[in-house]
Amino acid sequence: MADTSSPLKTTPLDALHRALGAKMVPFAGYAMPVQFPMGVLKEHLHTRTEAGLFDVSHMGQGELVGDHSDAALETLVPGDIIGLGAGRIRYSTLLAESGGIIDDFMITRPREPGTGNRLALVVNAACKDGDFSHMAAKLDGRAKVVRHDDRALLALQGPAASRVLARLAADAADMGFMSSRVVKLSAPGLSVEVRMFRSGYTGEDGYEISIPADEAEKVAKALLSHAEVQPIGLGARDSLRLEAGLCLYGSDIDISTTPVEANLTWIIGKRRRIEGGFSGAGTVIEQLNTGAPRYRVGIKPLGKAPARAHTEIQDQGGRKIGEITSGGFGPSFNGPIAMGYVESGFHAVGTPVQLSIRGQSLPAEVAKLPFVPHRYVTPKKETS
Repeated sequence: MADTSSPLKTTPLDALHRALGAKMVPFAGYAMPVQFPMGVLKEHLHTRTEAGLFDVSHMGQGELVGDHSDAALETLVPGDIIGLGAGRIRYSTLLAESGGIIDDFMITRPREPGTGNRLALVVNAACKDGDFSHMAAKLDGRAKVVRHDDRALLALQGPAASRVLARLAADAADMGFMSSRVVKLSAPGLSVEVRMFRSGYTGEDGYEISIPADEAEKVAKALLSHAEVQPIGLGARDSLRLEAGLCLYGSDIDISTTPVEANLTWIIGKRRRIEGGFSGAGTVIEQLNTGAPRYRVGIKPLGKAPARAHTEIQDQGGRKIGEITSGGFGPSFNGPIAMGYVESGFHAVGTPVQLSIRGQSLPAEVAKLPFVPHRYVTPKKETS
């Protein structure tokens, strides 16, 4: 729930959103566009077929600096950061001593000269102050946290994203999935150096672009000048990521969930499973070896009624076995979809369950994630 006790912050694109007719709502302490005149449904489908431009400048950007910043960060996350190659990105989770997830975030090892002791970080908006303070305190003396609050972040997502960006930076199309590089965007009236990440939160091919805040509106307008690109709000961002089976922090994962329970075991490096050495390792490794008490799963209602967050999941006898954490209508899936947690033993794909919706127990089943196949792209060449 948004904090309304203090004035909402704004992103560098606030004036542009309003000029484009956005409906603005409070989100993570910021005024953010939930939709534009096109509407959520058309914005969702446009991103799946062309390219959608998202303002994600509310996210936290920063760097971890130190001679062994990778080894230092490994004490807080379960991923293999030491083995992260130059110019590569890794998704991981910041863990508490309980094994619970403090946040999920992206870690990049820059490949440019002089950046060998740095890791670029992008964390969730609502968690960024806590994340950076937690890292600074835990890693004091081993690595320094440097915030980049002077930068904006845009996401261009969809099958046309590569084609559009190649018009502004010729080498954008050569980047592989989960890679990063510094490029210069050039267009009439525009010449700016940005850090580009080939990643995103929609299940589509796409990019996230870190830009000096004072250049953000100019870059956004340059991208929106292309016929394939439309501005997209938080509403479609949520339905896109739900179809892609991607977690939303604070809904699908939080301090009460471990990576094993969240079905994120793929982020735990092979070496880390053996060595441990990260916050919560005892709990996480035990769950890897013996199982977790519950698991995040996809849920497909078998009727037309959507299952919203906090809907009770029951076994076929009516006993509560879990709860929906995210749910709604999937425009590309063309039906209701959801994610939630169920007790161990009920998490196999195809398991029949019931959903308690408006006093009725309606049929559903555990479904394979994602609901819509990922379409990440790895081009033929990826220069080192």
